Amino acid sequence: MAIIQKILRFLTTLPSFIFGIVICAAILLIAVGIYRGGTAISELLTENKTLKRALTNLTDENKIGYAKVISQTKDANGAVISTTLKFVETARDNELNQILQRQYTIEGDIVHFDALIVKFSDKMVMDGKQRSMYLWRRVYGEKMSPQSGFAIEESGAEPNRYADLLKELPVKNRQVFWSGIWELANTPDKLKQFGITAIYGTVTYTQLRQGLIYIFRLTSTGQLYPEVIPEF
Repeated sequence: MAIIQKILRFLTTLPSFIFGIVICAAILLIAVGIYRGGTAISELLTENKTLKRALTNLTDENKIGYAKVISQTKDANGAVISTTLKFVETARDNELNQILQRQYTIEGDIVHFDALIVKFSDKMVMDGKQRSMYLWRRVYGEKMSPQSGFAIEESGAEPNRYADLLKELPVKNRQVFWSGIWELANTPDKLKQFGITAIYGTVTYTQLRQGLIYIFRLTSTGQLYPEVIPEF
């Protein structure tokens, strides 16, 4: 911070026209950086055949994980005060393989599960068929705001479930892809030119009870819902 202040004091001592040139140059450099960042994800999504071939390997998602109650605390009247739950995400090729485990304690017993759905156009993949993927975002209770929810996946990071999908891409390209996908969720006007038909959030919520397992399923149309079965 001290260095920045010294630089600013120095700039203010320059003649006004030189100061203006310096400021304009700085703005130009920032703009170029933003442009190049957008171009990187654009080129990767529209021109990279390795990426398109990888996305062709996306299959229709079905069982993608589950949640179950570990414990619940109740008041004197039997109302649930808090719920501690276990959240599990399973592998794409083996639903018995647990690739992510999280434990959360939520006030109350109604819990929201928030995910980001990404749909790719038929022109985006090699076989001409539409594909989609999902990214878990957060878990939060009915008495919490979504912004204060507990993160499941780190924004911009490569999700565990798709770690094998882009293994043929260089690490740098994988980083560009995932950070770009998360960022595109906030810039929907750019989706079509990148071969993405939609990026949208979806939330499913349910009242959790002990002795039950909530299996998350994702349909080919991007609908996320829990199937409730008794715990074995």
